[in-house]
Amino acid sequence: MTEHDQLPIPDYDQLPVGGLTSRIRTLDTQGLQTLLDYERGHANRIQVVQIMEHRLSALKSGAQPSGGEPATAAADDPQHGAGGSKVSEATTGPAMNPPSQGDPTNPAQPRSTG
Repeated sequence: MTEHDQLPIPDYDQLPVGGLTSRIRTLDTQGLQTLLDYERGHANRIQVVQIMEHRLSALKSGAQPSGGEPATAAADDPQHGAGGSKVSEATTGPAMNPPSQGDPTNPAQPRSTG
């Protein structure tokens, strides 16, 4: 059985499932099989095993590993980086309307009496 320090993704045990998908895409068939064997022998998480089996099947059918290093793939991916998604005008929610009784921070605005 493969030991943790021999894994093709050094921080594998600390990765959330969401960050794992982009990282395994950088592996070749041998590296992915090593990781799959390790997962089955340790946590054996169904979702992770299924993701790896699907990717392994794709590699055997001719898919190629994506560029990049498995150890740094998530750090370069803005959607899977440690900081999460970035806030911008495009990602902010709609402007909120004041309550129907008026805006309590604006004393000049009349309040409805009911």
